Amino acid sequence: MPCVNHTTPRRYAIVGTGSRARMYTRALTGTHRDRGRLVALCDTNSTRMAVHNRIVTDAGLDAVPTYSPDDFVRMLKEESVDEVIVCTVDRTHADYVVAALDAGLDAITEKPMTADLEGLRRINEAQARTGGRVTVGFNYRYNPVHRQLRDLISSGVIGEVGSVHFEWLLDLRHGADYFRRWHRDKNQSGGLLVHKASHHFDLVNWWIGARPTDVFASGRLFFYGDDNGRRHGLAADYERGHGEDAAQSDPFALHMDDSADLRALYLDAEHEDGYRRDLNVFGPGITIEDDMSVLVGYDTGARLTYHLVAYAPWEGYRIAITGSRGRLELDMTEFEYTSPDQDETTPVRGMPAPKEHTSARLWLRRHWQPPEEIPVAVGEGTHGGGDQLMLDSLFGGEDDGIRPDHSDGGNALLTGLAANASIASGGPVRVADLLGGS
Repeated sequence: MPCVNHTTPRRYAIVGTGSRARMYTRALTGTHRDRGRLVALCDTNSTRMAVHNRIVTDAGLDAVPTYSPDDFVRMLKEESVDEVIVCTVDRTHADYVVAALDAGLDAITEKPMTADLEGLRRINEAQARTGGRVTVGFNYRYNPVHRQLRDLISSGVIGEVGSVHFEWLLDLRHGADYFRRWHRDKNQSGGLLVHKASHHFDLVNWWIGARPTDVFASGRLFFYGDDNGRRHGLAADYERGHGEDAAQSDPFALHMDDSADLRALYLDAEHEDGYRRDLNVFGPGITIEDDMSVLVGYDTGARLTYHLVAYAPWEGYRIAITGSRGRLELDMTEFEYTSPDQDETTPVRGMPAPKEHTSARLWLRRHWQPPEEIPVAVGEGTHGGGDQLMLDSLFGGEDDGIRPDHSDGGNALLTGLAANASIASGGPVRVADLLGGS
């Protein structure tokens, strides 16, 4: 769909004002303020909304009105919103996307598009009913190296794609962070095969121009959780990091007092909703996996082998795409080593550092020819430059065919949901069966 030029900036409301939403608040009040206008905030927690309004006023703008979720629809009308940005807990994405569409608006949602099959059905039905635009924030599509890989595949240099191997490693800081917050509850996040791997499944769908048809998966909680912590000699006797002496020497503990941002967004906001951002990763109550293997078949006949580990000593990923004429191999290193100590790369103890120094190597191995290293240029900023380029696209940039829509969000989600269903049943899952034969 071509980008529409507006004589006045589009009016945006953000629902869900946690840490990820700050990227959008800062863009609309800073780098992209000439392309869009932030006109409202919506959250269950007024303290967090106040933090975002400080970003607004620090940029020299007037604070924007704030609303509770019960007043979401009223907000859309009163503030003449054009597009909603959804950054809430994954389970609730569908509620706000559908409400926006039914109000005649467009919606941008953080990945995953939603966390369950019912939410997917609701979004698809609302989009078909209204014709509204849904965009999913798959920022990794915008990483220049990933775009380069897609261009190479599309050029036919390796012929018809037969197989994809994709290994993703989360290190001991980044991986642990999913096990101390709401993501640890599969009912809220869908688990890492939905919340995290939807990025990766979308990349594969996009790279090879295919949709998933059948999935077989296995997964387990191997490293995190109370039983594993005791078995591996890693358990520490505390419930949360803040204010606990036992957490001081635990490299897995999050220390929110180290960060003014975390204090303001979470510690100072606890009195309103009781949400604790810093639970012990070796404590009870974790219902998601930390080690997952997935086999996926596609409508093109290609096959994917995928593995996600959330307790690796380094962070990055390896991708190999093999076709009828050769093979492309991409190695991305985001962190070579994870130190247990606080240093200049980890100013907040326990938090992952920004991914601002990614390195990449890309090889083309044609049949019957020596390997050729392809020069690559990793973008500047977080996620290999993907965040900034995504914001450029979302807020008035030219549409170059990358912007993911509800169909893209659905296909990535279906891979993760089918994988979860396969883990639960122990058998393969057909995507068509998951959809009720539709």
